Amino acid sequence: MATQPVGEPNQQIWDETLTRLINLSSATVRRNADLESRVAELELELLVWKQAHSVALEASERELKSHNVQIAALNRQISNMDGFKSNPNALILCIINGDELLFNRKFLGQGYQGGRTAAQQLTQAIAGKLSSEEVHVYGRLSFWITIYFNKSELSEDLSTHNICTQEQFQAFFAGFTQASPRFTTVDVGPSKDALEAKIKEYIQVFTAFPQTLRLFFGGYDPMTYASILSALEKDQMLGKIVVLDAAQDLEANVEQSKNFPYSLPRLSVEGLFLTEKLARTPKKLAPLSTGGPYSSVTSNGGLISPQSPARSHGRPIDLSLPLHKQNPPPCNEFYLMTCSKGAGICKYSHEYSLTPEQLLSLANNAKKAPCNWLKNGVQCPYGDQCCWGHVCPNGPKCFHLSKGKCWFKGEAMHPEPSSSSNSG
Repeated sequence: MATQPVGEPNQQIWDETLTRLINLSSATVRRNADLESRVAELELELLVWKQAHSVALEASERELKSHNVQIAALNRQISNMDGFKSNPNALILCIINGDELLFNRKFLGQGYQGGRTAAQQLTQAIAGKLSSEEVHVYGRLSFWITIYFNKSELSEDLSTHNICTQEQFQAFFAGFTQASPRFTTVDVGPSKDALEAKIKEYIQVFTAFPQTLRLFFGGYDPMTYASILSALEKDQMLGKIVVLDAAQDLEANVEQSKNFPYSLPRLSVEGLFLTEKLARTPKKLAPLSTGGPYSSVTSNGGLISPQSPARSHGRPIDLSLPLHKQNPPPCNEFYLMTCSKGAGICKYSHEYSLTPEQLLSLANNAKKAPCNWLKNGVQCPYGDQCCWGHVCPNGPKCFHLSKGKCWFKGEAMHPEPSSSSNSG
């Protein structure tokens, strides 16, 4: 019987061992490669999380700084008991730009009762906000709400969009203001600049009162009110301001405020205000009529013809002074088209007897002032009949425009000369 050589089994064992080692080595290399790839992924993910944490930390620090400013301002007011000794009534104020922050159609459609309900819900929401902040009040608390708006235009807009009738609009605000003797509305007319100026003045004056603990501000826009809020921050009064907005507008408002140097606390009231923005359309006005003593006077592009007879009676002009320095000056709109305010409200005079030459001078000077409609980016409903300037008298190369200081701020108020006029 033949015997197997002793070396053959050993060779087979070595071959099998070598194969296993090669396979193990290959598996180890692959595993190492997988682990290195996974480590790279984890390092990248860690980097992303570090960056996110850094951003969140910076945001938290800004929020903390803003919160500390607010708390410091509030504590100074509360600890300043001298102010409360002379007047122990702490003030909680609410001011609303009624052209920008509109009440919900549900309340507007209910008229008088809707106004009372809206006033109650707003009061409850502000009371809840103060309670959550644990604001301590010494003495009696006095709560005031003031709404500034263009009453006639807002009423017409809401009616046009089928949100409420003009009768329901009137009844709503009657109910709102009668809910408390401290709730008021102020009709500022068609000037957006006048509305914003009144709100800025209100904020600047009332935040300075030591009795004012909080001022809730509805209709807030960071760019429009940047200067006044910056002044409040400088005076360490910014901590009194709380932005009031519609609940669903919160994300949009926060996004809008990202570039602002500080954030303001907010109170979002669910269901109280409209969340959608209304498309504000220019109003179609009735044909202009001078009326009264000018009933037989013709109009020439909105300007009374210089050949028109002057009034036969009225206040005499002081001939030693130009028209704009009379006390009070004559009303441009009354003499050149029609005054929407009326003699009882308008601060300019409707009583002068003007000659044709004076009417012409009045017309020429009025054209040097910009039309508020075009200035605010709205089509002028008067068109060619408007007595105010639709085009800057200095033309497209206006020096003041290059410095950003021209009164004629509308987009179409510095038109380039047409090719036909150039060729002529």
